[in-house]
Amino acid sequence: MEKTERNPAALTALAPLIRGLYINTGRYPWVVMQSPPGETEIPSEALVIEIGPVQTADTGLDTGYAAKILQDTYTAWEFDRAPAGAEAAGRTEVSKKAPSCVVVKDADTIQGIYWIDRDFDAVQKRLETRDDSLLTEKIEKIEKVIEKKPSPVCNAAQRAAVVDHKIALVTGGAQGIGAAIVQSLAVSGAVVFIADRNREGAETLANQINATEKRTAAIPVEVNVAEEASVEALFTTVAKTTGGLDICISNAGVLRAGSVLEQRLEDFTFVTDINYTGFFLVAKYAGRLFREQHRTAPHWKTDLIQINSKSGLEGSTRNAAYAGGKFGGIGLVESFALELVDYNIKVNAICPGNFFDGPLWSDPEKGLFVQYLRAGKVPGARHIADVKAYYEAKVPMKRGCTGPDVMRAIYYIIEQEYETGQAVPVTGGQVMLH
Repeated sequence: MEKTERNPAALTALAPLIRGLYINTGRYPWVVMQSPPGETEIPSEALVIEIGPVQTADTGLDTGYAAKILQDTYTAWEFDRAPAGAEAAGRTEVSKKAPSCVVVKDADTIQGIYWIDRDFDAVQKRLETRDDSLLTEKIEKIEKVIEKKPSPVCNAAQRAAVVDHKIALVTGGAQGIGAAIVQSLAVSGAVVFIADRNREGAETLANQINATEKRTAAIPVEVNVAEEASVEALFTTVAKTTGGLDICISNAGVLRAGSVLEQRLEDFTFVTDINYTGFFLVAKYAGRLFREQHRTAPHWKTDLIQINSKSGLEGSTRNAAYAGGKFGGIGLVESFALELVDYNIKVNAICPGNFFDGPLWSDPEKGLFVQYLRAGKVPGARHIADVKAYYEAKVPMKRGCTGPDVMRAIYYIIEQEYETGQAVPVTGGQVMLH
């Protein structure tokens, strides 16, 4: 029996390091899940790692040194288990074995127990049953991109395969364009955290998706992106639940239209706090999580994507708070891209045109059609239908932007490993870049 004494900060940092270690070994997006407090027995097949020398008084863990200890211990375990010499050379099919459980110790104290498997449900089962049997996969299978059936949500089926089995997070994912993104990622094989202030809406959507997919494809998490403590807690939850993240889509956004001559400061600040400062906070804590994975998986690319707007590419009359925040968001994207490329984090923006069918535009009380009608943005408009027709006529393609339109751009930006710091328009020709 071992003593259990857990340092929450160290546990959170260790999970992405362990996930990165397995990604680096198999080039595959594994799931890592922490055991809850109270376990004191080390599973017989567990990989035991002595982490004591890297404890620090201030932060709890020197993650750089911890990464080296993890890598060295895993390499030694693999060397002991691997076939050697003529036996390995004569094999036509080589299988990899890996521990399904990692125990991190400090002397006689268990700091954390972590379970690893290919998907969320499999690792959840291992945790519940304490199934520590070794993971075994043929190398050819590990490196193969699994083919998926065409997605009914987005028809870019082959491109969508780039998110298969990856772990994603979408802020503002409970409704509108965020919900469309969540649904497409889930259908394409990802596990998606639905991060939204509307906890009930996130839970409802997650239940619908999980029932349809017949697996745990969506996980609801409550967050207020304008509050730093809430955002930090969000990414701590991600680390504890799946061990890390591959794709973070900062989609949460609000809009309150109004003339610069009349708009209240509190409305301007509300929009800026969510659309601009909120993106900064999401980037800060997603970036930290990505950085820790990078320590043990230096060749694995991760994606931070902001859902911006065509209003981030051109001004918007009587809508300065929204456009200003979106313009600023592209400045953040370009700046973050230059800094975070050191950790193989790609940072890009998608700039959709008007998503007319979502609540942002169509909500009967707070939607933009109603706001713009009241604000007099459309000359001569007397009804909501007049406002909608006015905005549809502005688009060369004569329709609003849809979820599949946005998803094609997202899949492209994830698949395209060479681009970072870009703002990709999805506007039906309404905004054309030069």
